[in-house]
Amino acid sequence: MQFDEALSYLLSLGHETLTIKLGLRNTEILLAALGNPQQAFSSIQIAGTNGKGSTAAVLESILRRAGTGVGLYTSPHLISITERITIGGNEISRADFASIATEVRGASETIVKRKEIETLPTFFEQVTAIALLAFRQAEIELAILETGLGGRLDATTCALAHTVAITPVALDHEEYLGHTIEEIASEKAAIIRPGVAAVISQQLPPVRDVILRQCELKNVIPCFDENETMIETVSPDGRFCVTFKTPGDKYEGVWLGLRGRHQITNVSLAIAIAESLRKRGSEIPKEAIIEGIKNAKHPGRLELLDGAPSILLDGAHNPAGAKALRDYLDEFSRRPLTLVFGAMRDKKLEQMADLLFTVADQIVLWEVENPRAASLEVLQGLTRGRMDPLRIATARSAIEAIQVARERTPPSGMICFTGSLYLIGAARAALLAMETVAKSETGR
Repeated sequence: MQFDEALSYLLSLGHETLTIKLGLRNTEILLAALGNPQQAFSSIQIAGTNGKGSTAAVLESILRRAGTGVGLYTSPHLISITERITIGGNEISRADFASIATEVRGASETIVKRKEIETLPTFFEQVTAIALLAFRQAEIELAILETGLGGRLDATTCALAHTVAITPVALDHEEYLGHTIEEIASEKAAIIRPGVAAVISQQLPPVRDVILRQCELKNVIPCFDENETMIETVSPDGRFCVTFKTPGDKYEGVWLGLRGRHQITNVSLAIAIAESLRKRGSEIPKEAIIEGIKNAKHPGRLELLDGAPSILLDGAHNPAGAKALRDYLDEFSRRPLTLVFGAMRDKKLEQMADLLFTVADQIVLWEVENPRAASLEVLQGLTRGRMDPLRIATARSAIEAIQVARERTPPSGMICFTGSLYLIGAARAALLAMETVAKSETGR
């Protein structure tokens, strides 16, 4: 298959969040048919509710600077599916992705034909297999795998990572993981198996209790991130300079590459993971940790684009993410602020609206092109009692949302796109296309 054909095939399997089949059997059989690529390298699996991607991005940056051959698998992507798989810091090429996807498709169809499984593996299961196969072909040393959903039954769990980490756990995806924070924590804590190194971020007391019970059950001594952190200074755009004091080291005056106060927690966890790997024999110099933190990038998470007005992209998609964004906006946003908001209908929209709508001077509601997207009618209902109707506009496309937001925001202000990573991806693609057109017209 060529790249476009491979992408069409994967999309034909159904939207990854609407065709979820939690369980490991199909992935295990598929990986066995591919020669178990996950056995060719070591893995780190990162689960949690918020901060998984940021923690993974910082850790990957650290390991690259330590000279480790590292692969990174994350989800979802913003613009291109190839963003999900990076090797040595470089996104997989479309040609390589297509070639490996062809192999995974062939193996998937074969195991169905043999009646080893009843239906084709899902989109996420096959993309996970593509990532693991790509890592084996690249002969990486270590893979960082961001859990897609939960942990116990997520496809990434089939890699049997030797190190697992859990970022802060909060309520999200209750329809799949459970309706209490203890149930959700149990699904995520299930990645802790006998023999693993378990590195755990700061947690709410009930979550910590669940994790401790799982560790006791599996005879694992957890490493809770209890690093001391001291903020030294802050840049005008929300980047923090922090000193981290760990049980064995001290990292003084480190500038975080990622914006936002909440990133201190994610960076601290990445340091704890790096030090855990060091204890297991990995060569990770202190300088690599410092430089990795400084140079880490994670598009779509408090990503600031210069301009007049400036543009902030943040994929906050649940109340915890919205709270982190609200804290940032309260402290660092330029005024007036226009909020471009769209979200998935299965999210806690009222809580997100309470946190975000009251900070905005103008709101543009955008129904993202996604089968799970909240309709404009639903989004408009969220504004009642929270915003003057004269300050509300609607949009049905990325281009329209950008144009309306710019019309309503003076050069001194800021436009913030948020509510969903799908919205961020569409906005980012549209902004890039508009910039390309503008450049071509200027060059005429």
